[in-house]
Amino acid sequence: MAIPLLSFFTGGGFFDLGFKQAGFSISWTNENNPAFISGYEHGMSSWLSSVNKGRRATACISNTASICDLSAKKVLNEAFSGPRPITFGVIGGPPCPDFSNGGTHAGGNGSNGKLTTVFVDMLCGLNPSFFVIENVPGLYRFHKHRKFLSRKIRQLQDNGYAVDYRILNALELGVPQDRERLFVIGFKRPLAEKAADRKLDAEEHGWFPWPEVKAYAGAKLLPWPKLAPFGRRPTKPDEIPIELTVYPALLGSGDPEKIANGDEYFNPYSSKFKEVQEGDVSRKSFKRLHRFRFSPTAWYGNQEVHLHPWKARRLSVREALRIQSVPDEYVLAKEMSLSAKFKMICNGVPCIMARAVAQSVHDVLQEHRATHDRGGEGRAGGPRRRTRLRG
Repeated sequence: MAIPLLSFFTGGGFFDLGFKQAGFSISWTNENNPAFISGYEHGMSSWLSSVNKGRRATACISNTASICDLSAKKVLNEAFSGPRPITFGVIGGPPCPDFSNGGTHAGGNGSNGKLTTVFVDMLCGLNPSFFVIENVPGLYRFHKHRKFLSRKIRQLQDNGYAVDYRILNALELGVPQDRERLFVIGFKRPLAEKAADRKLDAEEHGWFPWPEVKAYAGAKLLPWPKLAPFGRRPTKPDEIPIELTVYPALLGSGDPEKIANGDEYFNPYSSKFKEVQEGDVSRKSFKRLHRFRFSPTAWYGNQEVHLHPWKARRLSVREALRIQSVPDEYVLAKEMSLSAKFKMICNGVPCIMARAVAQSVHDVLQEHRATHDRGGEGRAGGPRRRTRLRG
């Protein structure tokens, strides 16, 4: 039976989708942005119907209140009508502008930053078997934010969790996008120690089996092509894996303009749409992708969406979804505004990245089950690594 998950800050459901692809089930969801609720329900319903081989499926957000107005007891009652399952998890990515370069750096005291504290408090109240928190790398990289993160991790450790964390780049996991995210993962200590087959130190870091990146390790260091005049046909270097370029997303896997959401984009008015060179992403706006390079982080706003490599327009909704590795079966309603669509898309975790993290979580749970089935006779554990967050 699939292990159930509770999803907070669900957004468009890309994180959920990756976990479902890895074999988990989503028992309860929470989102209070009306546009994102609409996007999730239409997009996930269309994807689930496809997975069910055309049998109509309906996805609905379980609770549309702010997390600030929810109690752990209420969430558990809504998610599980009877006794809660022995094993269940919680996933979520609290809003992150207060920890990012593009935000105010207000940190944990900011209006969005405070939601991370609320989420951690909720985790302690729900007491799940495991959790996955997703956020921007600035939460760890900036000293003042790292101090805040250290306190939250310590709180989770004090509540019985073995916690690990790492910054992963979607590009190294096979997504054609340079997108870094911080993942904080925790398991109830007995579960983590059974899976690791050894005793874990109270603040030990480095024990979780993070996704392998061997195939694309150091991908940013490959000999990526330089600028090309707009309208020309640049050649792909032999050393570049085509799957790490935006080309398959924009044409190689079928013309996105001929499928749902493929003809939805902001209309071009400026002469710059024909002037910016292919691959010139140096400016703050009017960044043009190169067909044989990866995309910069998909972070769109105020109608500023990356330019198409060989067409005089911005990317379409479908093209942006593909760069986020969202399946074509995930379709957004025509009635949803373009601004809301692009905002929801760029807020999400790339599905391939989510699935890779989810698979690693699944592996730990399977190892726990295997160890339990063997009567505790697990494999020999590796050496301990003791690392602490410095704040």
